[in-house]
Order: sequence, then C-alpha cells, then structure tokens
Amino acid sequence: MSVNSLFCRHNRFTADCPICSKGTVLDSSKPAPRPRAPRQSSGGKRSRGAPGVVSRVVTGPYASAGPYEDEAGDTYEVRLERVPGGVRLAEWAAGQIRRRAPVLEASGLAELVAMVSERDILPTTDAEQLTEAACTPPEDGAGSAHGASGGRSGDMQEELRVERLDDDRLRIARWILRPRAGWELQEAPVMLPAARYAEAIRAAAAAGALSA
Repeated sequence: MSVNSLFCRHNRFTADCPICSKGTVLDSSKPAPRPRAPRQSSGGKRSRGAPGVVSRVVTGPYASAGPYEDEAGDTYEVRLERVPGGVRLAEWAAGQIRRRAPVLEASGLAELVAMVSERDILPTTDAEQLTEAACTPPEDGAGSAHGASGGRSGDMQEELRVERLDDDRLRIARWILRPRAGWELQEAPVMLPAARYAEAIRAAAAAGALSA
C-alpha cells in the first residue's frame, strides 16, 4: 500500500474519515459479522446395533422361557407380555427385542403358559384358555408338524402357527398367504389377541406337534 492511499482527499487517515471509509471494510460503524457457530447434529453419531434388533424398555411384567442359544451362538430368551392391542411374544437378547419369529423349546412353552397364570400377566379368562390349550391331548393318529389359528391381514389370509422345527424346538410365527406366491413366514415378533395363541396352541397339541 502506498503512502498516498493511507490519506484521503480530506487530508485524513482513510480509516478515520467517516466519509471515505463508509461502506468499506474500514467503516467502524458497520457491525462486524458474527462468526457462525459450528453446526451440531441433533443426535450425534448413531451407533449401529446388531441387525434385526430394536431397543425397548420393558414397562410391565412378563413371562419368559430360556435362555436359549441361536445358530450364531447368541443367547436369548422368549418373553410373553401384555401390550396395548394384544399379547406380544418375542425373542429378547441383552435387553433388546429381536426381529425374528420366536423359537423356543417345547418344554419351554408349558413353562411360559404356567408363568402367565402365576404372575397375573393376562386376565384370568385369557390365562385359563392358554393353560387348557397347552394341556390338550394329541388326537388319535395325530402326526402333524404344526397347528394353526386362521385370520385375516387386510385382504390376505394369515395364520398363527405353532410348529415343530426339530425334536426340541418350536416356532410360533405368523404366516401370510400372498397371491401367486403362497404362504410366507413373517420373521418378526408376534402380537395378537390371547385367544389366537390359545387356538393355535390347542391345534398344535391336538395334532401332536407339541409332543417330543
């Protein structure tokens, strides 16, 4: 910068002249721009949990069976609890609910039903229906791998099935009949009225699916 540029035509320092500095970076009356605060994420980085897992806090009593071990070696238990809109049956691992159709040992189903009555988890009528269903004797010549309770899901037919997977394990899951695709397993926790569980368990017991 030359010496002349320091002085304006009014024989003042350019920075001190209210006329020549007006509207320029030398204008002292112009407020300095406020620095922008760094933008922060509202939730920070979200940690990625195990696939198929959603956190939830248990707020009420529940009946449980297990612990069991899945194909990957992870430990879980199966819980039955009363929730708004019905009864939920789901797998839980490390305090989290898993997006899988619940699988438990055949003996664990009887333990689960007995615990429902002991802890008053469901209304007496619902608990009695489950108990009676689990005690249903196999019919003569029974040998089916599953029992089901039929219903509707929108325009599609659906079933709650209690099915034998092998000598030790049962799966309790919803199946949906999709047009031109056949029956499709829903890998998710089950939430239905207690009467649907009782109907499916009764059908499975009568079919011999609960017997070893």
